[in-house]
Amino acid sequence: MRLLPSLAALLFGFPITSAFAGEAQEIPVSSEVFEAAVAHTDLDSCPADLAQEAVFCRATLAHEEVHVFAFSTEGDSLLAGFASYDATDLPKLLN
Repeated sequence: MRLLPSLAALLFGFPITSAFAGEAQEIPVSSEVFEAAVAHTDLDSCPADLAQEAVFCRATLAHEEVHVFAFSTEGDSLLAGFASYDATDLPKLLN
């Protein structure tokens, strides 16, 4: 299983899948794997469209966009949501 290409696929908007024995399977992304593989910053709070109970958010910059990943605080801290924002909106997002 190769997670780094899958994380790159997530950043570029492609679904995360892997083929084992010819069958496509989704690969869950945990906050632990994300933290080790993706340069990011932890956010004090999630943007309104990702805010929900029991999640925390991390953000990264790529392709002139801010990509925000929401992870569950429960269990294996799996990816629970994702949104991209135009980097020119960064001052508004930080307020």
